[in-house]
Amino acid sequence: MAHVEFRTCPGKYRHWRLAADGPVATLTMDVDEAGGLVPGYELKLNSYDLGVDIELYDAVQRLRFEHPEVKAVVVTSGKEKIFCAGANIRMLAASSHPWKVNFCKFTNETRNGIEDATEHSGQTYLAALNGTASGGGYELALACDRILLVDDRSSAVSLPELPLLGVLPGTGGLTRVVDKRHVRRDRADYFSTKSEGLAGKKAVAWKLVDEAVPRVRWQEIVEERAVALASCAHRLPGGPAIELTELQKERTADSVRYSHVSAVLDRDRAVAEITVTGPSAEAPSSMAGVYAQGAAFWPLAVARELDDLILDLRTNETEIGTWVFRTEGDPARVLAHDDLLLESAATDWLANEIVLYLKRTLKRLDVTSRSLIALIEPGSCFAGSLLELALAADRSYMLFGTFLDDTVEDVDPTVLSNPGPPAAITVGPMNVGPLPMGNGLTRLQTRFFGDETSLADAEKAVGEPLEAEDAEKLGLVTFAPDDIDWAEEVRIAVEERSAFSPDALTGLEANYRFVGPETIETKIFGRLTAWQNWIFYRPNASGPDGALRAYGTGKRADFDRKRV
Repeated sequence: MAHVEFRTCPGKYRHWRLAADGPVATLTMDVDEAGGLVPGYELKLNSYDLGVDIELYDAVQRLRFEHPEVKAVVVTSGKEKIFCAGANIRMLAASSHPWKVNFCKFTNETRNGIEDATEHSGQTYLAALNGTASGGGYELALACDRILLVDDRSSAVSLPELPLLGVLPGTGGLTRVVDKRHVRRDRADYFSTKSEGLAGKKAVAWKLVDEAVPRVRWQEIVEERAVALASCAHRLPGGPAIELTELQKERTADSVRYSHVSAVLDRDRAVAEITVTGPSAEAPSSMAGVYAQGAAFWPLAVARELDDLILDLRTNETEIGTWVFRTEGDPARVLAHDDLLLESAATDWLANEIVLYLKRTLKRLDVTSRSLIALIEPGSCFAGSLLELALAADRSYMLFGTFLDDTVEDVDPTVLSNPGPPAAITVGPMNVGPLPMGNGLTRLQTRFFGDETSLADAEKAVGEPLEAEDAEKLGLVTFAPDDIDWAEEVRIAVEERSAFSPDALTGLEANYRFVGPETIETKIFGRLTAWQNWIFYRPNASGPDGALRAYGTGKRADFDRKRV
């Protein structure tokens, strides 16, 4: 596959149109049939591939930051009698298994972002299905708060993946039907095995859509409902819109560099060495300074850069299985930027949006199938929002003391006499509520699940720099080796990861990262996504006689009838 770039803007869109009119915006899906991300398929009937979803993700982000006046978003189609036919079947049939997995994961993260905007940003999404919505098209509608379906005796909603393709809806369709729409289980079972789906009044009665609207009144009703949703939505006040300027990114064969985030790719070891740099200046004194800095404001810039890096590496670097995180900078400045956001998040839309963006970016890291290791060394700034990287890691190593080896002949004497302060971490207010995982718990709550005493002890340490001994006692780091053992322990940990089965590691990590309550998100990523990925890999779906390859040929799939 060619290198995939996730940076885009409305001026480069080929498949979506974004228009804002006061409190109501409209996202119109009008897919360019010849605009596939790679050659070999046509995107007919508003079917989509990763390129279409990249534009949708960008549009959802821009609505949150560049259109603070918008309170309702209408998602509709620019084509007659078709809303969206879902993921392109030819694309899926020709794609590698890792490509399918990442495609489904990114697509669902975008759906989650739509739901997050509705719940937390005061931008309510309305799906205006002016034609049939099938498969991923209906899943997109399910991510919206309200669904209108044109009642013209031909337009329907359906999840036909099981009867037609031998797979499942890969971006949360099954879960949202029963957990979000509250469709009865028996009806959901029937619906998901009926390839033509349901239409009109029956779709309304079964709660698959909210309203069936005659075509003659379609435009009028859609406008009325959008205005009504906008009037009910609560969007925080604040300053002017913030332009999401193009990320400055330098990509080479063995590195990715932004202003505050960088990654060095070691293909021989299958490791990405990722460094996040803290703020170079003090936090602004008020939100006025944040608006003045715009997209350059450090927390927003870091969230965007880390978000793009995660997407880049997990899509384009599938054989780099271990990500090692370091930070550099002044932890006090990190905490000051956090404090400014949290002081204003309840009253200012921009502060709220930046905190939400940090939350979504860290959630994306949580569900990424890579081994995550954090290295906490002198000069690091794992504090507050950046401490979340260490708490998200599968393991963390914190140096006890300083790097000081006076047996090395050429060591700088000034380093021996003044080695600097030892490494420290600081739990901040960001770590105790604002940045929950997909399970609804903070990473501290997840770390100490079932151990309320340890959780309370960690939360009591808010604002206190903790060196290795105290951090280890509190359970905030995994290991605290000294200078003598540091290099060897880190080397073994990283090399060990490369020696294990990557499939087994993905299963291990996904099981341990999420504990406690199950939510729609954990069901989709932990249950449905796992099953979907397994089903996609099976011969019944992807084999030479499987349903994906047989689709459209007139030949029936030859299924292996054994249940496993």
